[in-house]
Formats: sequence, C-alpha cells, structure tokens
Amino acid sequence: MRFMVSCAAAALMASGLSYAEETEAEEEAEARQETVIVTGTPQIFGATKFEIPLLETPRSLSIITEDDFRDFGALAFSNTLNYTAGVTSNAFGASTRGDFTAIRGLDAPQYLDNAQVLFGFYNNARTEIYTLEQVEVLKGPASVLYGQAAPGGIVSAISKIAGPDKISREVTISAGSHDRYQAGLDAGFDLTGDGTWTARIVGLYRDADTEIDFVDDNSFVIAPSITYTGDRTTLSALFNYTETDGDINAQFLPLAATACGSSDVTIDPDFCGTTYTQSVDNSRYVGDPNFNRYDTEATTFTLLGTHELNDVITLEGTARYRDNEAEYDQVWISFLGDGNPRILPDGTAIGRTWYSAPAGSTQLALDARLRAKFDTGVIKHEVLGGVNYQDVETNINSALLYAQPTTFNIFNPVYDGSEIPTAATFDAARSLDEDETVATDIYLTDHMTIGNLVVNAGVRFSSVESEDAANDQSDEETPISIGALYKTDFGLNPYISYSESFRATVGTDVNTGGPLKPRKGEQTEVGFKYQPPGSNSYLIVAYFDLEENNLVEFVAGGQTQPGLTIEAEGFEVEALVELGDFAFDFDFRNQDAVEVDENGTELPRPSEPDTQFSLWGTWEPQTGQLAGFRA
Repeated sequence: MRFMVSCAAAALMASGLSYAEETEAEEEAEARQETVIVTGTPQIFGATKFEIPLLETPRSLSIITEDDFRDFGALAFSNTLNYTAGVTSNAFGASTRGDFTAIRGLDAPQYLDNAQVLFGFYNNARTEIYTLEQVEVLKGPASVLYGQAAPGGIVSAISKIAGPDKISREVTISAGSHDRYQAGLDAGFDLTGDGTWTARIVGLYRDADTEIDFVDDNSFVIAPSITYTGDRTTLSALFNYTETDGDINAQFLPLAATACGSSDVTIDPDFCGTTYTQSVDNSRYVGDPNFNRYDTEATTFTLLGTHELNDVITLEGTARYRDNEAEYDQVWISFLGDGNPRILPDGTAIGRTWYSAPAGSTQLALDARLRAKFDTGVIKHEVLGGVNYQDVETNINSALLYAQPTTFNIFNPVYDGSEIPTAATFDAARSLDEDETVATDIYLTDHMTIGNLVVNAGVRFSSVESEDAANDQSDEETPISIGALYKTDFGLNPYISYSESFRATVGTDVNTGGPLKPRKGEQTEVGFKYQPPGSNSYLIVAYFDLEENNLVEFVAGGQTQPGLTIEAEGFEVEALVELGDFAFDFDFRNQDAVEVDENGTELPRPSEPDTQFSLWGTWEPQTGQLAGFRA
C-alpha cells in the first residue's frame, strides 16, 4: 500500500491559498452537485457533446472529478478509473508504459479535450492526471460522435485550462513510498481585471522510483493556457509539453522463480517438480540498467472555441497538433514456448531477448461543429452537426534479438552491461514500419425533448484512408445511434438505446486477396436512472448486450483473415448515497465477455473479470470546527 503526504506551500502563495481555504467547502459542495447533474463543460469538451444532465442521458456515462482523483490517491491516469462500473483498469498490473483500460470487455480509446490522444503502441507520453479537471467514461459505441472506436466505449479527459472561474493558485508538494517526490503548480490569473482575458499555468515535476528495482517514473510537465471570454465568444489556446524518464516495470518474471520456491503460493507440483527451490521477490529486475529505458516526449498545441452566431446557432471548434517521441529499450528472460523452462534450477536464464524500438507519432485533428437550439411545435431540439478531419502518422524502427546466449542469473543478478549487443547488431535487425491514417467524417445528432420524453438520434458518415508499406486501402462506414428516456415526476427515468461502432483494420484477407473489412460493433442497452427529488443521491442500473465482429486472426505463414467475434453481455450498477456528512460511491458489474472463432468455439476475454465490485466512502463535516475537513 502506498503512503502519500501532501502539504501546501503557504509561504509561496499565501493569498491564493487563503482564498482557497475560505471557499473550499462551497466549491467541493458545488463539485459534488456537478458530478451528479452535468457532464462537465459540454459546449467544448463533454463526452456526449451535449449539455445534458447526466440522469437524462439515454446511455451510460460516468464522471470522475479532480476531487475524486485526490480522494482515490490516484498516481496515474488508469488509477482514476478504479472505481467505475464496467471499467477494467490496470488489467496487467501497474505499468509505466501506458494506461491500459477496457470498457465492457473491449479496449477503450483515450480522448483529451474532444480529440483522440493515443495511437499505436509505446510511441507517446502518458497523460499526467495533475493536468486534468475530470475524466468521463462514455459506455457503449461512440462512433457517431467520435468516428473510429471500440463498441465498449471511450475514456474522455478534460484539461485544466484558463477561465474567469479558474482564478486560484495552488502549490503542492508530496512524498511517498519508493522514494516518490512530486511538486505541482496550478495558478490562474485575471489579466484584465474583468475576466475577459485569463491565463493559467499548470506544471509538474516528479522524481520517483517504483516497486521494481532500478525502474524510475520521472516526469516533467508544463501546460500554460490563455482564454478570451467575450459576450458571445470564448477562445482558448493550450500548450502542453510532457517529458518522462523511466524504465519498464513489467519484468515478465518466470513463474519458476516467483512461485515454485515460495510458501505463499500454491502451484501445480507437476510444473515445479523438485528442482526449483528458490524464489525471488516481485521487485526483482531482470533487465540491464545500462540498456533499459522508456523515455517519452510529447508536445501538444490545442485551440478550443465557441461563438454564438445568434440566439439559436453556436459555432464550436477544436483543433490540435501533437508530436510524440519515445525511446524504448528492454531486455527480458526469453519465452521458449509452452512446457519449456525459462531458467535452469540454479536460476541461470536459458536465453535473454533484447528489444530496441524508437518510435513516434504526429497528429493533426480538426473538429468543427454547429449547434442549434429551436422548437418545432411541442418538440424542443438541440441539433449538433459537425465535420471532423484527422491525419495521424506513426512510425517504429524496431529490432528484436531473440534468446541470446547469457549467463544472467535471476537469483544472483549482475548488472554490468557486458552482454548488451552492439549498435551494429541492432541496426542489422531493425525493421522500419510507417503508417498513416486520414479520416474525414460528417456527423449529425438531434437531441429532442417532447414533454417528459427525451429522444437522441444520430448518424455519421466516415471515410478512412489507411496506408503502410504493404497496404493502401479505403473504408467507408455509416454508423447510427438512437436512444430514448422517459422522465418521471418522482425521479425514475427508464431508458433504452441502440448504437453502432466501427474501426478500420489495415491488411490483406488471405481468403479473398482483398483488404480486411473494418471491425463493426453494435450494442443494445436498457436501464433506468433514479434520483429522489431534492437529493444528490442517485442510482443507475444498466443491462447491455454488445458484439464486435471481423476481428483478425492469424493463420499459417503469418497471414490474416477475419474470423473472430467478441460478445459481451451483462449489467452494471452505479450508486451515490449521501447520508448527512457521509457519501458512499457503490459500483458493481457482472458480465460474460467471450471471443468466438469461426467454428463457434468460445474463449473468455483475457484479463477480464466476470464480476467487479467497489465501494468508496467519504466523510466531510459541513458544520462545526471540522467543517472543511475531508476524509
């Protein structure tokens, strides 16, 4: 268990902290109300792209605020999702390489300020949670609003950005286990005195070890922003530079070295036999500190804006340019196939695999939207129409030296760098892969209110051009979504929705000789949302049935063909219960997620639990000498 201590640097910003103390209780109360009722700042960022109360949205949506980050003691982006129904975070344990998240059994793309932020693998910097206002999880297919996406859902984060309501100053200093030291700065300024021009700067510096020997988790972030707020126009510019310096904490330790000699683990005697009698702690490092590294650098420019053309129509837009670079070098004890030991009984590795893969990616994304609010008879409309363009290039120059001879002993390791292959050896084995994907989309959604009935219907036309060294293909899809919710006077809102997804797959179908078909998904969801009148407490129950087909499987010779289907069915429960000064957040999921091959054989989705449960409680006195205290 990690232990974290935080303190405010009062001497540096006394006036700002004094102001924060005076308004802390009020702001936190408002934040709690916001969590229940709204979806963040939806005109610019929100995952649904609509200014719709959470309990009136005909689909599942979860919101995790900055206060929640702090309450949870979250250290990384994936930690913010640990208490969200339907979400599997950290499925492979703690990771310094990335935030691996699944929603309803399928991998989830990550968005930042309304645009996708991660592409490919291990070619970018992770998002630091200190730079975020909140995280939203939109469950189910989201292709109508976002284009290519998995049918399980998306994770959408919102950056801290300047604004007239963000004039506060904070300095944080924290220390924790594994020699973790971090300092953060979040300061907002009113440049004109009337809130017309505001600025904000967010910064972070971290020097940290991890639970794995020799593996660091160091980071530096600077994220200034400036905002113009006029009578009808809001325009924000945000810059973010993130740099990390670390290593990979996934060491792929042999089971024979971690379990066979341990009295704390029960394992099949046929696997261990009588030969493996020693064991190592999970902190054991099997790399080489003279070689291993995972260093990343990301530079991002973002523009966000809204302009009210008149009382009916508003123009909105998002533009981003992002450049990522990563240096990835790792060595591990080789995997030698089922039934083959990876180490000798004395702990000597049978072979070590060396991997070097400098990688990068660039992104240009544009999203222009028109929003119109009007009535046609008894129907109140909020119509959103948009054009989205995105050009993403990825590259990786990898070399894999498999099962190289070694004297490395896991029980008595020596890290002297003597076995590191030469640069010439790596260069001779390198393979450069470069990919480019250009997507151009048009979408239209109408959110209609007819008395107590809410109907949301949308359609998107997507054109995707994908190119790599061996393929040049085009895909076009037209996903749809429709949902309905009925608002009752006593707070119970039943709903039903149907939505579709797609994502292009680049490659050749060995059966037809043509390009692989896009992966296509669909989901039906029914449920209800209940909030007692006059209360912040709420209950959300959802049943979902989703499917994604045309997944690729590999056949003889490394060729590919569509043949796999993912099916997931289950139900989720989310509840917030407030009892006086106490609040309890309850989340539960039960699902059956399987992969089905062309013969109908079903296999469980890897690293996906059937049942999840979490409970989180907070105590926040509203009166007396402890008012403002939170635990």
